[in-house]
Amino acid sequence: MRRRTLLATTLAAPLAMPFLSRQARADDVVIRMGVLKLIHSITPYFYEKFLPAGYRVEIVPFEIPNDGKTAVVTKSVDFGTFGVAASIFSAVAHEPLVVIGSACNKGMAIVSAKASSINTIKDLKGTRVGIQPGSTQEVFLLERMRMEGLSAKDITNVRVSFSEMHAALARGDIDAYVGAEPGPGISLSTGIGKIVEYPYSTAMGSLNMIIATNHDTVEQKPELCKIMVDVQRKASAYAMSNPDAMMDMTTAKLGQKREALKFSVPNVDLNWKMTPEMLAQCQAYAEQMLALKQIKAIPDMKALFDPRFSDEVAKSV
Repeated sequence: MRRRTLLATTLAAPLAMPFLSRQARADDVVIRMGVLKLIHSITPYFYEKFLPAGYRVEIVPFEIPNDGKTAVVTKSVDFGTFGVAASIFSAVAHEPLVVIGSACNKGMAIVSAKASSINTIKDLKGTRVGIQPGSTQEVFLLERMRMEGLSAKDITNVRVSFSEMHAALARGDIDAYVGAEPGPGISLSTGIGKIVEYPYSTAMGSLNMIIATNHDTVEQKPELCKIMVDVQRKASAYAMSNPDAMMDMTTAKLGQKREALKFSVPNVDLNWKMTPEMLAQCQAYAEQMLALKQIKAIPDMKALFDPRFSDEVAKSV
């Protein structure tokens, strides 16, 4: 009898430990963070290393920027990282979204089939180009085309999600695409594609992704907003200084191969700070969207972009 009691106690002990651990974390503040399934949205996966005690993060992945934006607006997530375009569309629609930090620059490329004769922007004329509608990449492509004397009418716009662009190019469904990493890296590493251009020569620079939250969060939880910007600062710096860790995390979370990521990582600039330069590029970006008639008016940019948390974190560094 004593043996059975001892055995039962011994077996029960390991089972009790996880329960006690979960009980200890029951009072943690859970932060729901929306991310895109892209390497330049990989920073939040490192947040756990830098969150203060009493906080933990729950990652919620999205396929397209608009879905991530909508999740922030509806409070399905607390914070989200996605392209600048989605945030400006949101402001135009008078949705309660506020940008509190930068997340990533670069991370995009215009890619064509390696065997094709498409080597420059001008060569895109008359071709089928894969584009994610409403994305930052679309705006950059159209501006570069304008600079080269082309318009949207000069190409056949084929709607393709970022994750499907490489496969569409490999099948011959499209002749080129303007995509987000790790897509271009995959096309390069497999020998399917070649870089037409990294489209960073416009007034928008290499502007790409931001961190946003709901207006209510800014008003009711300003300290949490500051914490998130500071965590983004630490996590992005860590990932940028540890490219192997960035590749390992992307492989684990997105299932991408390291051969492709070796091409993608140099084209990714994870960051956090809302600098005057970044804000000026956002203004140029909105003006470009207006010129393309994607929006009917430029929204209140001062209401959309709130740099106070970034400024506060910068002062404390």
